[in-house]
Amino acid sequence: SFFFFFCEVIEGNMRILQLYMQSEFELCLCLLLQIVMHVLTVLILFLFSVLNRTPVHLIHEIILVDDFSEDPNDCRLLTKLPKVKCLRNKRREGLIRSRVRGAEAAGAGILTFLDSHCEVNKDWLPPLLQRVKEDPTCVASPVIDIINMDTFAYVAASSDLQGGFDWSLHFKWEQLSAEKRAMRADPTEPIKTPIIAGGLFVIDRSWFNRLGKYDTAMDIWGGENFEISFRVWMCGGSLEIIPCSRVGHVFRKKHPYIFPEGNANTYIKNTRRTAEVWMDEFKLFYYSARPAARGKSYGDIHGRQELRKSLKCKSFKWYLDNVYPELKVPDDSDAKSGVIRQRQNCLESRIVEGQDLPVLTLAPCSITKDVPAANQVQNYLA
Repeated sequence: SFFFFFCEVIEGNMRILQLYMQSEFELCLCLLLQIVMHVLTVLILFLFSVLNRTPVHLIHEIILVDDFSEDPNDCRLLTKLPKVKCLRNKRREGLIRSRVRGAEAAGAGILTFLDSHCEVNKDWLPPLLQRVKEDPTCVASPVIDIINMDTFAYVAASSDLQGGFDWSLHFKWEQLSAEKRAMRADPTEPIKTPIIAGGLFVIDRSWFNRLGKYDTAMDIWGGENFEISFRVWMCGGSLEIIPCSRVGHVFRKKHPYIFPEGNANTYIKNTRRTAEVWMDEFKLFYYSARPAARGKSYGDIHGRQELRKSLKCKSFKWYLDNVYPELKVPDDSDAKSGVIRQRQNCLESRIVEGQDLPVLTLAPCSITKDVPAANQVQNYLA
């Protein structure tokens, strides 16, 4: 058997985690997380919370994917902990491809994806596993609590929230409607959510593979939660938040990733791939909300389109009608596209590093052979 003791004091906030592990246990579950430029103590806190607060017999392995971090010894050092394995990328791949690599190496029948800047709460895992056991096409997510990045104070989040978004594909948390709250006589009942936040969920491995894993042509980070959420719902599955499961998450003030094309351009590429494959005619509203996306390269989507056909997935209209009726659909007769002019100047969208949305400015109109410059063509609602 193994015994570990870990204590960390950060700004007066103490975490004391004890672990007792027996040497033999049932093999059931793989936990997958990515490492990239993380403070080692945060990662240790995460691992000890998992090992301390998870029934031992439910863990098959914990796979750490080291996304070409600065010190390869950090990941190797952590393999001294029970059930921890380390995979190191030969170059920076980003969250999406790293997760796929970890999933492909996993040996258990159920996959749990987690961020490495988390702390799991007591009894977090059994409710998630139970829901996936009941319905293997259900993707189960915990309630995501907040961990202050400066003090590590743990703050409970509301359990009456669902994931939502606007037409620019910007994620947001939403209060459940009065109608949905009235239908939930038992506060422990799962909450069907149109979209998951992205980082934390449990999924049946066979279902994950059949659905097409992640879109590995997406880069680094951002937008992958929309793509997998639309795909799960439209292709025969469901997304649920399980109120009896809670995991704390450190919400950082800036990205730890390096975006070779800039974070705004990367997010646009990833969300544009999502819009082109999954949103059908409703992608017009995405372009209206993100005019900078027009003309941006998004790579080859033929494989993802063929995947959608082979899975016989439903339409995005079905998704809006049955999964997310709360999202207001603009009247498409009001949607326009063209140059917005003020005398000799035109409204122009420019990408600014560090901002998701483009900055709109007035600039001299740029027209070549009667064709306006791409960043001066705007989608708007009249």
